[in-house]
Amino acid sequence: MKQILLVLSIAAAFAQSRSVAITIDDLPVAQSGPRACDFDALTKLTENLLRPIQQNRIPVTAFVIGGGCPDLTAAQRKAVIAQWLAAGAGIGNHSFSHRPIEQIGLAEYTVDILRAEPIIKAATGGLPLRYFRSPMLHTGTDVAAKRGLETFLKEHGYQQSPVTFDNSDWMFAYVYAGALDGHDKALAKRVRAAYVPYMESVVAFFEKRSVEVVGREFPQVLLMHSNRLNAVALPELLGMLRKRGYRFISLAEAMRDEAYALPNEYAAKGGISWIHRWSMTKGLPNKGEPDEPEWLTKEYQRLKK
Repeated sequence: MKQILLVLSIAAAFAQSRSVAITIDDLPVAQSGPRACDFDALTKLTENLLRPIQQNRIPVTAFVIGGGCPDLTAAQRKAVIAQWLAAGAGIGNHSFSHRPIEQIGLAEYTVDILRAEPIIKAATGGLPLRYFRSPMLHTGTDVAAKRGLETFLKEHGYQQSPVTFDNSDWMFAYVYAGALDGHDKALAKRVRAAYVPYMESVVAFFEKRSVEVVGREFPQVLLMHSNRLNAVALPELLGMLRKRGYRFISLAEAMRDEAYALPNEYAAKGGISWIHRWSMTKGLPNKGEPDEPEWLTKEYQRLKK
C-alpha cells in the first residue's frame, strides 16, 4: 500500500509541474465562414474567445495576419486588436498574406513579413513585435531557405515562435463553421463533441513523445486559432489541460527552457511540431500524432470543393 501511495504521490507531483503557453494564430479571425470578418460578428466572436482568457488571467500570444479581413477599416482593426490587448495578450507577426515560404520564395517572403509590420503596429499603438510565426509552420524547404529566414528574423529583432502541441483545430473549425452556416445542427454538435477529446489525444501523444525525444516533459507551446469553434470550446479545452496538471505560462517563459535550444536541422515542406523536428535531427524513428477522425476529413474535403 505504501508503495502504491508513493507512486501516486510522485505522479501527482509530476503532473502538477506541467506548463503550457497558449498561442493563437490567424487574427483577426480564420476558419469561421464568409461573414466572420463582419465587424459586429468579429468583435462578438473575439469577446467570446477572450472571456475565459481574461477571467482566468491566462497569458497568451496572438499572431496577426496583416492582410487578414481586408475590408476592415484601420479603426475597426485597431478596435479588434484592442480587445486582445485588454485581455493581456502579446501580439506577434504572422506575415501579411499567410502564404508559405516555398510558394513565394525567401526574398518575397521576407518582404511579406515586413509588409505586415506597419499594419500590426498601427493596430497595437506601436507596440514592438518580438515574435514571428511562419504560416502553417513552414520554415523553409531546404537548408538555404531555412537559414536565410533565421538570419532575417534575427536581423529584424524577431524570434520564431515554436509549436510543440501541433494539431488540426483548424479543420474542426472549418467544418464547424460550415455546419453552422448550413444549419446542420447535428454535424455542428458532432464536431463540437469530438473536438476536445481529439485535442486531448494529441496532448497525450506529445507528452509521451517529449520524454522519448527530450528525456523529460518540458514547458509546451500549444497552437490554436482565432475561430468560432474555439470561441465556444475554449473553456472545455482549458479544463482538459488543467485536469492533466497544466498551469498556463507565457511564451517567453516556455522558451526559456533548454529544450528550445536543441539542434533543429529540419528543412522540408511540411509544418510539424518542434518535437518532431528535434526527433528527426537526432535520427530517431518517426512517430506521428493522432489524426483527426476520418469522417471529419471527408466533411472538410466536401466543403472545400
